[in-house]
Amino acid sequence: MQTILIHPAAPPKPPEGAPCNGCGVCCLAQPCPVGMVLSGRRRGACEALRWDGVQARYRCGAITEPRTVVLAALPPALQWLAPLPAAMLARLAGRWVAAGQGCDSDLQPQSPPTASTTMPS
Repeated sequence: MQTILIHPAAPPKPPEGAPCNGCGVCCLAQPCPVGMVLSGRRRGACEALRWDGVQARYRCGAITEPRTVVLAALPPALQWLAPLPAAMLARLAGRWVAAGQGCDSDLQPQSPPTASTTMPS
């Protein structure tokens, strides 16, 4: 069992194979291979994941903000290199994260149990 924190306005997770709706469950649980490179981690929420408050959905920052996520992934001494990998990421990220291919997550999110309060008699 893994606990992930999902924005309360996020859409519910679609069934596996259905179009992605930006629920964020997959990326909040663990980064994809591109996210592993950008996040520097194999577990936990992807550092490239972004909440879009206007659309009320999660978006992949590798697609929507490639320069920002590349800058965050690079050590300060190498940030001058960001334009080249950011341009490459902007061009290839959609393919690398299988954007438009449908939900590939078999995770089944569950709401936390509600705490029942008991009053002393």
